[in-house]
Amino acid sequence: MRRAVLSRLVAVVALVLTAVLIGPAPAARAATGLTRVTGFGDNPGRLSMYVYRPTSLPAHPAVVFALHGCTQNAQGYADHSGLPEIADRYGFLVVFAETASSNNLNKCFNWFRTGDNRRGQGEAASIRQMAAHAVSAYGADARRVHVTGLSAGGAMTSVMLATYPDVFHAGAVVAGLPYGCADDVISAYSCMSPGTDLTPAQWAGRVRAAHPSWSGPWPRVAVWHGDRDTTVVPRNANELRDQWTALHGLSRTSGRTSVIGPDSTRHEEYLTGNGSVAVEVNRVPSIGHGTPVDPGNGPQQCGSTGASYFLDSICSSYWIARFFGLEDSEPRPGTLPAPTGLATTGATDTTVSLRWNPVDGATDYAVYRDGTRITTSDAVSYSDTGLTAGSTHTYRVAARDADGRTGQLSGTVTARTTGAAATCWTADNYAHVQAGRATNRDGYTYAAGSGQNMGLYNTFVTHTLKESPAGHYTVVDGSCP
Repeated sequence: MRRAVLSRLVAVVALVLTAVLIGPAPAARAATGLTRVTGFGDNPGRLSMYVYRPTSLPAHPAVVFALHGCTQNAQGYADHSGLPEIADRYGFLVVFAETASSNNLNKCFNWFRTGDNRRGQGEAASIRQMAAHAVSAYGADARRVHVTGLSAGGAMTSVMLATYPDVFHAGAVVAGLPYGCADDVISAYSCMSPGTDLTPAQWAGRVRAAHPSWSGPWPRVAVWHGDRDTTVVPRNANELRDQWTALHGLSRTSGRTSVIGPDSTRHEEYLTGNGSVAVEVNRVPSIGHGTPVDPGNGPQQCGSTGASYFLDSICSSYWIARFFGLEDSEPRPGTLPAPTGLATTGATDTTVSLRWNPVDGATDYAVYRDGTRITTSDAVSYSDTGLTAGSTHTYRVAARDADGRTGQLSGTVTARTTGAAATCWTADNYAHVQAGRATNRDGYTYAAGSGQNMGLYNTFVTHTLKESPAGHYTVVDGSCP
């Protein structure tokens, strides 16, 4: 009798779990052209494979795997995430893996089941077979295979990075969870909320156990999370950061912090010894559970909000493609000379303004901050916004021709924003509230100004808060940029 009752309880919790991870199915809209692929392997996880192939594609393209959330499907994810738009722009394949209600009642990837989240088994093995097929059938570059996904798809992204670090070079987890957080439905529900707190070493150990013989480099990982997510709480972004910085042997203190996008998403970068970004965390303000999109035709815009859980904020697919290094999927060096006269024309606490001399034959100009291309400008000037007060940055520019080929880089100019460096405090949530740096609402703590969810209102949860500008606090988790 007890066993029967427990079985019914697990079934009920499973329904709750699968229902809350995403919600209702997306509304219909103009469909993105996908091609269904069969015969990619013996498919032990009983998944479906769909491919989006841009009209213009280099000989050996990179490939991005996209994993939908619960109740969603490949077509809806393709229609609204913005990935096909970015694939058209940069020339890479997108593979949309799709699960079925026969696997999970609400079409969630089974990231919390041992039969599907282990190397060589179930859904994980099926996705790996799709990767092998993309390389053999489409000539994709096996060195540039990446994966991203939302919610249950984000958690499954963690599974693929952990179980197949020999296949996936990088991944982006959107509103997802760290690998090894759960191996059954009940523990999965706890992982989602209130979250599971392990040490970085413990989290790293769970990934290492997924492929014990692996001695090669670990995948690079980007984390995306809305700071008002009550379905998969923001604490999971911190645990993911801890898991992957530990694997890369990095500190949990970000080496570089900036603000990106129209909504001032906090962008934290964790740097290796050579200055490359191994892990990044993107904390999207004022949104809940879903994929951040920014509809429009601008260079950093993409996606559609015409369905549930595609949230108008920032085009995450654009920034994910940049993190994967796909902005230059088919490097075609141009012949235009380097712009001359690059100089700063002004600075404020949060902006640096630049100008340079025009180049004959240039269609526009690529602008680089601290070695990374941040935008293109039609004019011979640009204002870089959303910077941190008292921070120093280097800039270079390059002219681009009508075919989008980038010419030689200009010389470097160094600029510093005005104002003092931000003031930070590290304390438990109770102390932050008592000092006025945060507020208590319904037993949870929220940073004053930014409204970021800091977790339970008690003396056990500790955060570092940055004040900038005065009276506006954001969570910086141990670092003070």
